Amino acid sequence: MTANLPQSPGKTETPMGTRVRNLLIVMVAIALTVSLFLGMRTQTDTASLSELAENSTPLEVAMSNGKPTLMEFYANWCTSCQAMAKDMGELEQQYAEQVNFVMLNVDNDKWLPEITRYRVDGIPHFVFFGKDGTEIAQSIGEQPRTIIAENLAALVAGEELPHATTTGQTSKFEAPVSAKKSASEDPRSHSIQVVN
Repeated sequence: MTANLPQSPGKTETPMGTRVRNLLIVMVAIALTVSLFLGMRTQTDTASLSELAENSTPLEVAMSNGKPTLMEFYANWCTSCQAMAKDMGELEQQYAEQVNFVMLNVDNDKWLPEITRYRVDGIPHFVFFGKDGTEIAQSIGEQPRTIIAENLAALVAGEELPHATTTGQTSKFEAPVSAKKSASEDPRSHSIQVVN
């Protein structure tokens, strides 16, 4: 099907010119498709929070294997956590033999005791532990890679962390609190009110 396009006086498009034009359009379309495919592929090569969590050391192992530990409280919806995922993945590869990397998802009620113990109210929230499992320092919020890297280098060397108390941009988080029932709310407690 050919379109009836207005032509300049004296110029007519030859079948060879149409073929060249169509060939150029196809080549540009192929180049754009390849660029889009490669662009999407490079985006997925970076570490995601799910991959970091899947590859992390279990908490029980980390606290007992004699290596220093970096514990990160995170959530998949946390934009600061997502922004740091690539750097954290690279640091994990760099220090994999020397440091345990533990990822605890704050949306999992299983970690409520740890969330409460380390007073997590913003994420990402990092807790640094020595080789013996004792807490050394905490930092909260989005941190530049250099800050985390310097802390990890000091942690491995057994030195004082240079950025022990740093705070960056966080995503607010409120831990779900399990309310304890008072005696008057418990239906089995009616006998407490009886006085002899």
